[in-house]
Amino acid sequence: MLLAIDIGNTQTVIGLFKEDKILTSWRMVTSKYETSDEIAAVVLNFLRNSNFDPGDIENVAISCVVPGILDEIIKMSRRYFNQIPFIVTGNVRSDLIIKYDYPAEIGADRIANSVAAKELYGYPAIVVDFGTATTFDILTPGGEYAGGVIAPGIEISSEALFSNAARLSKVDLNWPESVVGKNTNDGVRAGILYGFLGQADFIIEKIIEELNKDYKDFKPEVIATGGLAFLMAGKSKWIKTFDPDLTLKGLRILFDKNR
Repeated sequence: MLLAIDIGNTQTVIGLFKEDKILTSWRMVTSKYETSDEIAAVVLNFLRNSNFDPGDIENVAISCVVPGILDEIIKMSRRYFNQIPFIVTGNVRSDLIIKYDYPAEIGADRIANSVAAKELYGYPAIVVDFGTATTFDILTPGGEYAGGVIAPGIEISSEALFSNAARLSKVDLNWPESVVGKNTNDGVRAGILYGFLGQADFIIEKIIEELNKDYKDFKPEVIATGGLAFLMAGKSKWIKTFDPDLTLKGLRILFDKNR
């Protein structure tokens, strides 16, 4: 089995694959100060509590956008699974033609997302990842990686609001009944959620408008992923596909292409 680990700035997502099928996945908070032993304790606990034998892990694949924790994850893989992990970088073999000024700057998660979108959903496509940042990655009608957009994420923007507005308290992010809030909490919820929904739909519209100048009748599949994508799925005008495991699936595909 393949253990796929996607380390984001806020959350780490772990998936278990048997061949091309994802068996299960787990989420944990990304801590920049944990040791390899502490990380292993959590991962092994996930596996055993789900009735999987850690001894059945034959390979480990990693995407990471937090350099400070990568060495500890590698140590964990070697010590507890006896595996030298496959690590996604901007130069990994991906079958993507990358039209980007500096390909090495593309986050490993964005490469995984784009590869998974291309293979599983076809192209043209736009992948919207609602994580610490909200990222938009574009595949052309020829399957090329055209570039993308990086915007502040829902959670970190909300935290900035709560930290700097003395009279506003943190609220749960669930959709209010109306865009017009009848109390402060619903007003904050409406502002955050409708605001980011509007941001996502506007950016997607601008991408489509711009790509239509270069490609006739650019009609992309729009796929949402990331920890907060569930908030936007079903609300967005453009997002029709929600795949919470897209990055993990991309990791698995990249592992298969490179081994």
